[in-house]
Amino acid sequence: MKNLAIIPARSGSKGLKDKNIKNLAGKPLLAYAINAAIDSGLYDTVHVSTDSEIYADIAEKNGADVPFLRNAETATDTSSTWDAVKYVLQEYEKQGKTFDVITVLQPTSPLRTSRDIKNAYSFFCEKKANMISAVCEMEHSPLWSNTLPDDLSMSSFEDDEVALLPRQSLPIYYRENGAIYIIKKEHLFTEKNIYKKGCYAFIMDRLHSVDIDSELDFILAESIISYEKNRK
Repeated sequence: MKNLAIIPARSGSKGLKDKNIKNLAGKPLLAYAINAAIDSGLYDTVHVSTDSEIYADIAEKNGADVPFLRNAETATDTSSTWDAVKYVLQEYEKQGKTFDVITVLQPTSPLRTSRDIKNAYSFFCEKKANMISAVCEMEHSPLWSNTLPDDLSMSSFEDDEVALLPRQSLPIYYRENGAIYIIKKEHLFTEKNIYKKGCYAFIMDRLHSVDIDSELDFILAESIISYEKNRK
């Protein structure tokens, strides 16, 4: 099987300007995903999907391939990551290159390691999956969450039964962490809902599931990187 890693790194983030190339502990954010993919030794090609020449230059300097940029349709706020992935595959096919399995590594998960990727790929093969998506345990149970009325009353905020339960008695909930997706090319192009048939959750720890979306997330990630370096 031919394996392709795609790191989607669109420019123009509205929340945190140019977060995908923002410096994190001495290197641009997207470099962490590139390095982890290369170090895993799994991929024939590690591709950064971007609409920016600046991002492309940074990606190539860190070892990724960027033979083409995204088209206009896959570079908007409303286009999905999977639209961009399909475009990448179609462009490679025009060059005579085909891939069987695609791994998507969001650059906003810098603490995901090459070992995480290798473990996820082994799990994908073991399950004979069409797709796997990385998840982690939720920090707080959604059973303790609710909307609020205009007057901010909490009279119906928690279910009566849930309010009396100790935290340890609540069921464990998981969320997708965006760190790793692995999918068969055929499944991506033939299934309308890629989660329905042969899709499994790959569980990661919360430490490696930090998702960068704000300045506070950067501070947290830098603190963890510093902590792990000092622990070695």
